[in-house]
Amino acid sequence: MKDAPNAPTGLLHHRLLFPPTDEVSFQGGRHSMQVAELIAPVTFRVIDIPIEDPGPGEVQVRIEAVGVCGSDLHAYSEGAVGSTPNVYPMVLGHEPAGRIVKTGTGVTGLAADDRGALEPALYCYHCEFCLSGHHNVCANLRFLSSPHLPGFFRELVNLPATNFLPIPNGMSFAEATLAEPLAVALHSLHLASIRRDETVAVIGAGPIGLLTIAALRAAKAGRIWAVEPLAHRRELAREVGADVAIEPGEAVEEILRGTGRRGVDCAIDCAAKEDTTGQAVQITRNAGRVALTGIHSPPLVSLDGSAMRRKELTIFNVRRSNHETQEALELLHAHAEWFAPLLTHTREIERIDEAFAIASQYGDGVGKMIVRP
Repeated sequence: MKDAPNAPTGLLHHRLLFPPTDEVSFQGGRHSMQVAELIAPVTFRVIDIPIEDPGPGEVQVRIEAVGVCGSDLHAYSEGAVGSTPNVYPMVLGHEPAGRIVKTGTGVTGLAADDRGALEPALYCYHCEFCLSGHHNVCANLRFLSSPHLPGFFRELVNLPATNFLPIPNGMSFAEATLAEPLAVALHSLHLASIRRDETVAVIGAGPIGLLTIAALRAAKAGRIWAVEPLAHRRELAREVGADVAIEPGEAVEEILRGTGRRGVDCAIDCAAKEDTTGQAVQITRNAGRVALTGIHSPPLVSLDGSAMRRKELTIFNVRRSNHETQEALELLHAHAEWFAPLLTHTREIERIDEAFAIASQYGDGVGKMIVRP
């Protein structure tokens, strides 16, 4: 199998990492940019640091908008994402969109002022998982927004040209930030083999849950239940395509009653709270499927093994997306009106503390929070 064009051939190209701030020169040009660093739990600082020109096969992009993801909130509030602890200082943000400032040598088909969404994952293209098409579990995966790998809460970034996906004319940068999380939602549907007219329950109507509901709508799923404790998110769930939006305490009985005690064909847990995965098991039919899209805070999760065995459930664990971003962009473009209700809040990078405080506390009716560097 040949390498993908412009693909990185080793570990992350050194230009993607921030150089020391006391370094005095670079090959090519040197520029200064603002960066928001998480320096401790619930604490950001905004600083200026240098960045060099893009290298061969790279583009330099001016970041125009970045969505705040649930995993960003884990890192912000809990000091870890699942079992991966923070290493401070670190730069979060992996739902970016922006405009090309300049291109490196060897880049074709892209030019300054092109607008696009950015893919935050870099794959090796050589391991057994990449060669078998499972790039999202690449053995050498480098994900921008992880410890030592700066994310996109910054003004400029250099990254491989293959990680830049042009967006249609008329699509805003804020809309384009939804491409990355929508790709995750689409991947969960592909993984769980959602078929037309199947009944589905989505647990958690935060941004990823809402995007999952929209993806189910596009897939022409049957009856869609949304399970969500917050009233404003239940309303958003109805707006994007849920047939029923109910509180968690009512969910099991309501869904079993609504399916004639059978249960749904698939339950998708986007909340990943202490009891939500167990609830997904309860409401899924015999020989049904459960997809785990959310990230659990503790690495160990209790499940009812007896119920899973008796029902012979298939459990799918979702690891981001696997080349569904272009499909996500096409869906965003085709049905912009479905996604508009999600985009509720925007803050400039200087107010990133406020942005994260609102998003982490689910305050002010927030759907999706966008940060503008």
